[in-house]
Amino acid sequence: MKTLILGVFAFLLSLTIQAQNQNKKTETVITTTTVKDAAGEHQIVKKEEIKEFQNIELKDVPSGTLNTDIQPTTTQATVTTRVSIDGDEKIVDIDHSAYYSYNGEKYHVLADKSGYTVNTPNAISLLRRTSNNNYIYKNKDKFAVGYFDANGNLVLETYNEKTDKVTVEVFNLQK
Repeated sequence: MKTLILGVFAFLLSLTIQAQNQNKKTETVITTTTVKDAAGEHQIVKKEEIKEFQNIELKDVPSGTLNTDIQPTTTQATVTTRVSIDGDEKIVDIDHSAYYSYNGEKYHVLADKSGYTVNTPNAISLLRRTSNNNYIYKNKDKFAVGYFDANGNLVLETYNEKTDKVTVEVFNLQK
């Protein structure tokens, strides 16, 4: 019985004294923006959590050596972005809130509770996310399907019934 208890104790102790096999780093960046519009003042809180980890691998260890150098390995990172708009929080893969330009006109894309709003001096349009990472673009005159390309530009595709063609408009991200 005594041997069994000591064996279980030794096993549990060996589980808790394992060497760390990853370097881990977590960083949180919080950005708060206050937006004033016709509906009032809105507060947008963007919280990005960046987790980096790197597997630790040792260089070949000659026999009889106690210490050895770490072999360089790739660092992997994951970013989780949470946007809170007036207290309603949602997780966003990438926040596309920024200024865009098209035909010399400036567009301001802002995150809201259900997706994005596109503000121009003349009108406010809506961008609503679909299940396949596309967006529905809607205003009083236009209905289109959109997406963000690899460069961060907003691309809208509109079907024209008269010509039976799809028109592509690219709203360039202002950096």
